[in-house]
Formats: sequence, structure tokens, C-alpha cells
Amino acid sequence: MESKMSILFYGKKSKNYKGELLPIYMRVTIQGKRLELSCNYSIEPTRWNSAGGKVKGNSEESRTINTHLDLMKRKAYDYQQQIILEQSPFTVETFKSKWSGTGIEQRKLMEFVREHNGQVKALIGKEYVRATWVKYKTTEKHLGDFLKWKYKVADIQLRSLKYAFIIDLEFYLKTEKNLSINSYGKVIKNFKKIIGECVAKDWMDKDPYLLYKVKHIDPHVPHLSADELRRLENKQFDIDRLSEVRDLFIFSCYTGLAYVDAALLTPDNIIVGFDGKQWLIKARKKTDIMSRVPLLTKALAIIEKYKDHPKTVTSGSLLPIVSNQKVNAYLKEIADLCDIKKKVTFHVARHTFATTVTLGNGIPIETVSKMLGHKKLQTTQIYAEVVDMKVSGDMQLLESKLK
Repeated sequence: MESKMSILFYGKKSKNYKGELLPIYMRVTIQGKRLELSCNYSIEPTRWNSAGGKVKGNSEESRTINTHLDLMKRKAYDYQQQIILEQSPFTVETFKSKWSGTGIEQRKLMEFVREHNGQVKALIGKEYVRATWVKYKTTEKHLGDFLKWKYKVADIQLRSLKYAFIIDLEFYLKTEKNLSINSYGKVIKNFKKIIGECVAKDWMDKDPYLLYKVKHIDPHVPHLSADELRRLENKQFDIDRLSEVRDLFIFSCYTGLAYVDAALLTPDNIIVGFDGKQWLIKARKKTDIMSRVPLLTKALAIIEKYKDHPKTVTSGSLLPIVSNQKVNAYLKEIADLCDIKKKVTFHVARHTFATTVTLGNGIPIETVSKMLGHKKLQTTQIYAEVVDMKVSGDMQLLESKLK
């Protein structure tokens, strides 16, 4: 099949032309058939270079028009490639259809969002957790509300989305929904992922939000100091539920596990490593990255304490587990009893492991990152304040030696 195409830019004179402005057209010729497309610019006849197919001169207007003509030419060749790759006949008709968009399936945003979320829901337990589906459903609701607020419509064509859409969406989430920078950032991040899928499926020519950077501020999660951790460990509780939650929290302080990972632990996650020591091996629920932690004596003592506990025997879990909501409620009570003024949630234990227990004691940040199961070292660097404390101490030691 012949796939050649020629392109010519020319000034089109009407039948009754009397020297007025000259409209510029692009003529596409495929297999001897022509298609004329308006370039939406008109100029004085004396400024048109017929041989070069462009506007004469180097004025700002001339550069603007000539750049527009170059972009039209590039777009034409891009469509030629798309048609050939689709193994469709390359004719004036298929080219015109591609140029006008009439031959392209016109998908709508909310239609695809609902379809996407339905697929995520069907894959819960296989590729996704329920929390992932919930966050996409939240994004779906915000997008639907935004379309009604901004455009007074229930849906919009995917190919009509421009960069201004995401800027207006950000404004809406900040002002009308009153979301924090991290909260609206998560909504837009999910929206960008969905648009990326649309581009991958050729429902959009390009990603209009490729250059948009999602805003985010690293939240400050406190960690326990060495003194606070010691008070928590030494505190005697008469109430079993408080004692069990305290032990679960302490276990995380010495392993760095998040609540969901600690809750899913079984004896099978404890193995004897190459060094003859017991290791905790667990794929993180959040990222599926393997966390490998040599067990410290205090963590091993807690495992031994609950080995024959009725809750662990019945459930097959490594430790006695209650719901995350109850754990955090009990931790507030425990913090008060230990005279800890910080807001203590279970995630504070993970930060305590990274700071007070490891980095603060000279463990290299690369090693800590590996044990935490982080994808990138930059994620671990949110604990840099402890690294700075260590650096300060090391430099003071150096200063004393130099003296």
C-alpha cells in the first residue's frame, strides 16, 4: 500500500480576490487526492514566500505563524505514522478522519474513571488492597463534584482536557473542599494515574499533565526519645489490653514494622539467617517490597512472651492483635500513663525504630532503608534530623581529639 504524502503551504486567493489579506492553507496530497486545511492565519500577499511555504521576515508575528505551520506539518506526519502503525489504509479519508477526530472513539472522563475503579475493586486481594479502591472512589467523587461545580456537566470528553483543567481542579479542592496540600495532592496524583492509562490506551494523543508536579509536604511524625522508650518499656500495667498493645508497639520500635505488617505476622515469618540468628522476613503490604530485619533481643523476648498466648494460638498470628483503631486509642491512654506528651500512634513506633533505635545509634541510613522496606533512599531521609544529631556528635568527638 502506497503511504507517501506531500504537504504544501500556500496563500489561497478567492475568485474575487482584490488584494486583501491572504488566507494560508495546508494542502495534503495522498495517492493523487488532495485535502485542504485552513491554518487560521491571514497575511498581506507581499509577506508570503511561495517558494519556501512560509511568511517572510523575522518579526514576532512571522515567527509565530511559521512555528504554527511547522507544528501542523509535524502533526500531519505523526498522524501518517499512527495510521500506518494501526495497519489501516493510508488514504485522504483515513487521514481526514484522524485529523478531525471523527474516526476516534470519543471516550469520556467519568465513564473511564468508573470503569477503572470497577476493575480495581475486582482485583482486591489479588493486585490491590481495599484501601486502594477506596482512595480511587474518593477521587471519583471529587472529580464528579468538580465537573458539576465548574462546567455544570456530569461528564466531559477525554480529548477536551487541557492543562487548565488540572489547575482549576487544584483550586477547587483547596477552596471548595478545603483539603490540605497532601490531601488534594493525593486526589490529583490518582487523577494523573488514570489519565496516564488513557494515554497508554490511545484514547488521548498525549498527557496534558505531564509537566504538572503534584505538591506534597512531608508530614512530621514524632518519634520517642530514648528516655520515653525506656519509660514505656518499664511501665507495669494491671490491664491486659494495655500491656498487650504496649508490647506490640515496643515490638515495632525494634523491628520497624507498620501496623498492617505486624498484624499479618505468623511464625513462618521468622527464619534462621545465614549468620545463625533469627530474622524477620516480611513483604510490606503497602509496597510488596521485602523487609528483612535481624531480630534484636527485646523483639525476641516479646515473641517468646506470646508464643502460647490464647490469642496467638487461636489465630495463628505471631502476636496478639486488636484493630488499628483500638490500638491507637489504647496508645493514647498508655502515653498518658507514661507521662509522654507526644501524640502517640502506632506509626510512631516505626519512626522510633528508624531514629532512636537505629540511625541515632550509628546504623548507616542505607541499612535502615533496607530494613524499613523503602523503595528509595530519599524516603528514609525524612529521618535526617537524627542523622544530623549523629553527625554533630561525631564532629564533637573529632574536635576533642584534635585538641
